[in-house]
Amino acid sequence: MKGIFITGTDTGVGKTIVTGLLAKYLRQKGYKVITQKWVQTGSRVCADVNLHLKIMGTTKGAIRKHLDCVCPYVFKLPASPHLAAKAEKKKIDISRIKRSFKLLSSKFDFVIVEGVGGALVPLDEKRLVIDIAGQLGLSVLVVAQNKLGVINHTLMTIEALKQRKMKILGVLFNNFPGQNRLVLKDNPDIISKITGAKILGVLPWNKRLDLLYKKFLLIVRKINL
Repeated sequence: MKGIFITGTDTGVGKTIVTGLLAKYLRQKGYKVITQKWVQTGSRVCADVNLHLKIMGTTKGAIRKHLDCVCPYVFKLPASPHLAAKAEKKKIDISRIKRSFKLLSSKFDFVIVEGVGGALVPLDEKRLVIDIAGQLGLSVLVVAQNKLGVINHTLMTIEALKQRKMKILGVLFNNFPGQNRLVLKDNPDIISKITGAKILGVLPWNKRLDLLYKKFLLIVRKINL
């Protein structure tokens, strides 16, 4: 089994799409794969896992007996996990998250965990989401939204991961419309030169998941899985 943690440089950068694409790729390679979202906020259901399943070409029925582990916590408020839980007068039990991951990892070849926002998002007043991933020994794939400002966000993310001595699989950029082309071209280059991190590639903006997957296939082979 290999556990992979997919973190973003911010919220809304495309982690959910990348998680689904990676899971689809590994399934097509013949591996037994499941995705996980430790804390879903801003919804009454685990919406991100539902999108993973759609991209993978499967249904919730296929993982019904694992649903409690796949998405241990769901909160309605669209906020950081610590605040979303507090709004419902609940607490996030870190041991429950760890148990759910370990149970899935005993049954699947790959457990791909989608993070919550950025790497340093708090689960409570003492613990950050990336620290739990580190304690579980997960390798990290960084997803960055290719735009003005991503250099700072990505450098801080990589620095935080290196401080925790976590294995970084690479950085994958998602292009978004309306951005300066010169900025889009330079961002991956300068981040690579400063950090030495492996730049996996850039996914173009495309609402068609089938076409996006074809582009992803050119990128995913660079990941040392």
